[in-house]
Amino acid sequence: MFGATASMHNESKNMARAWGCRAVLAAMLLAAAPAWAQFSMVPAPLAAGAAKPSAATADKAYRTDAARHLYAAFPMRVMRGKMPPLMYSVMVVETEIDATGQVVNVSVVRKPAADEVAPWVIAMIRRAGPFPAPAAMGTATVRYLDIWLVDKSGLFQLDTLTEGQR
Repeated sequence: MFGATASMHNESKNMARAWGCRAVLAAMLLAAAPAWAQFSMVPAPLAAGAAKPSAATADKAYRTDAARHLYAAFPMRVMRGKMPPLMYSVMVVETEIDATGQVVNVSVVRKPAADEVAPWVIAMIRRAGPFPAPAAMGTATVRYLDIWLVDKSGLFQLDTLTEGQR
């Protein structure tokens, strides 16, 4: 009789453990769901039309102009102030802009940890065009790298204009 009771007790403990694991997994999925939702839709850029030509004569200076252009296009998505200590995702992107400011190509140099962030960032870059024309650079196209620091809320900063972390 006592053996059967002990066996039932152990079985109850195992079932409780299994349900506890399922509850923790469900809570984790629900906690992550709002972050995924932030990246399911790309906002429309506020800056419409051709941007003022860039006076930059070097890639690094053009990168600053491009970052300012992206901030102006998506001010509702720019995180103001210092970023939190842990970022949801970090992504390195190379963007190629032609002489008229049109986006020629966007390449992911460092893939983000959160897969849903890459298509969101690429779409934002493409939608922000035309960028400032690199008129003073004297080249057919300009390529620049920037690091996208993305929070789980869907807000971002670019490394070029970052305000640092807390």
